[in-house]
Amino acid sequence: MKSNESLISIVVPAFNEEDCIEELARRLIRVMNNLSRYDFEILIVDNGSTDRTWLLLQRLAEVDKRFKPFRLSRNFGTDGGITAGLDVATGDACVIMTADLQDPPELIEKFVEKWESGYENIFMVVESRASSSFIRRISSKLFYFIADRLTSGMIPRGVSDFRLVDRKVYEAVRAMKEQNRFIRGLFAWAGFRSIGIKQKRPERFGGESKANYSSVLRLAKYGVFSFSDVPLRLITWCGLTFSSVAIVGMLTFAVLRLTMGTPFAGFATLITVILFFFGVLSFMLGILAEYTAIISREVKRRPNYIIAEKNF
Repeated sequence: MKSNESLISIVVPAFNEEDCIEELARRLIRVMNNLSRYDFEILIVDNGSTDRTWLLLQRLAEVDKRFKPFRLSRNFGTDGGITAGLDVATGDACVIMTADLQDPPELIEKFVEKWESGYENIFMVVESRASSSFIRRISSKLFYFIADRLTSGMIPRGVSDFRLVDRKVYEAVRAMKEQNRFIRGLFAWAGFRSIGIKQKRPERFGGESKANYSSVLRLAKYGVFSFSDVPLRLITWCGLTFSSVAIVGMLTFAVLRLTMGTPFAGFATLITVILFFFGVLSFMLGILAEYTAIISREVKRRPNYIIAEKNF
């Protein structure tokens, strides 16, 4: 059992979530009442919203001092908002969740039970998605399959950002100042005693999803390129393989020419082979370009977020 004086921080990035804020607050208050043996601070990060989100958060902070909202200068992405919240958090444990209520607040009580039993990183594993399209479900499964293979199982399949982590865990993660943030990957890399809880992901309470295919693809790219060097090694293996094939092919044609007088026929075949190898080469250069872009962002050392205003 943790101390009755333990503080739990709850970090919630929010972007244009005016339809969800009041319901989110109501359900979080109910959870806090059920966990009255703990103190709470609710750090809701307005990630550059253009609707009434910030106004509603200010009103909420006036009514309940446990809510401590602050606003970023623009949208720094979900991982940027989470990073800002982690840097401000002061709790003995920290919960990370989204504002759209697809991360059900009631699960926090189960997280706390696991924390009290000694686990230090407790996360939700998405068992199924209530409102995702067929393509989105397939792409999600494909990403986790690839990430699992390329990172030697470091990133569990279906793991989400919704989690409770002990102070030592989130302090380890916030000490990582890299610019290409893939939060669930950072927590997985940090290790500690971890456990997942399976949960069906409900539909959004209100508003529209901010996750489009380009943002999901960008997140998947960071997840793979930031935590695996397998794509780089793939270049070497492909180079060796195709070089071996080319050498065998040249020797075969040379032998046929000398022994049977067979000419090097098939202009269309030749063009096809050349275009194929140029395509492979372009793909390899694309992998190098992705790693170069990641390195470029790291070298610039720009901050992951800028706080424009606090209300606490």
